[in-house]
Amino acid sequence: MRGSPLQVKLFSSAPSPRVSRDIHLPGGKVLRATPIFDTYWRFAAERQEVFFRRLSGAPTPWTDDPVLRSFRFTNVYRASDRVSQYLIRRVVYEGPQEEEEVFFRVLLFKLFNRIETWELLEARLGELTWKSFDFSRADAVLSAAIQSGVRLYSAAYIMPSPLLGLVRKHSNHLELLRRMMADHAPRKVVSARSLREVFQALRAYPSLGDFLAYQFAIDLNYSELMRFEESEFVVAGPGARSGIGKCFSDTGGMREDEVIYAVTRMAEQEFSRLGLGFRTLWGRALQPIDCQNLFCEVDKYSRVVHPEATPEGGRTRIKQRYESRPGAIPHWYPPKWKLFPGLT
Repeated sequence: MRGSPLQVKLFSSAPSPRVSRDIHLPGGKVLRATPIFDTYWRFAAERQEVFFRRLSGAPTPWTDDPVLRSFRFTNVYRASDRVSQYLIRRVVYEGPQEEEEVFFRVLLFKLFNRIETWELLEARLGELTWKSFDFSRADAVLSAAIQSGVRLYSAAYIMPSPLLGLVRKHSNHLELLRRMMADHAPRKVVSARSLREVFQALRAYPSLGDFLAYQFAIDLNYSELMRFEESEFVVAGPGARSGIGKCFSDTGGMREDEVIYAVTRMAEQEFSRLGLGFRTLWGRALQPIDCQNLFCEVDKYSRVVHPEATPEGGRTRIKQRYESRPGAIPHWYPPKWKLFPGLT
């Protein structure tokens, strides 16, 4: 049997297997859902409960699900994650709000996607602004950090190095940002007429493939630079594509983004069908970016709960163990969303 002893111990927590069912969509399209699609909604409901229990100050453990207790999974709502929360509160909304400054800060943060790297640069360089930023000094700070064994990049997703002629990956990313600013990238994204156009503007730069360009577009859209609805555009990353493949044995020829849109629209009825009392984010419904992330997380979750669904040669383990972090960041969302968590 495939799997570690821990995995074998956890298999008993999986929902009882059920046969596939057909989901009929407008326009005559049909999704053939596997039993893992039920797990998708159960996972979403329980992971969201973990979020609210933790936020309320309840003591650990925040769930009886042994998989959620053992491994690290992102929040159901992308904006609720620790790194996104830091980005929104400390990077986007602190500091000058001119378009060049906001764009510069967001891209500088996201190219590394690691809070510790941002704080290292702040500690050594002072306030991080486009007007005062010294790329040579930043490169030296990060180079010294690497030599002392400090990790600069998040493990959340792969950050390919742009091939811009420099030796170190971080040097190439700093050079990419310098070139984007010189190319008036802030003006290009602010002039965009849709979230898709923001994505396309970012996608034109070296090493920013579909997934990263989309993620950066979502991050910029947290700011006051633009006011696009997250519901208008989505791009499925590699993990989400794998999760969709596990949740559906047949997508009726629909593209991954079409599947994500369809699943987003059916969320309320699916939670109701399964008798799950899903709590939204203070009235904010799940958005396509959130459902995209959920497919990625369920792809990981199913490696333990549904090991039979992992294709031969596919990943069978979840790499990141759950570790409780001290000093939780107070939750705060873009003011334009008009959410009221009751926190300051």
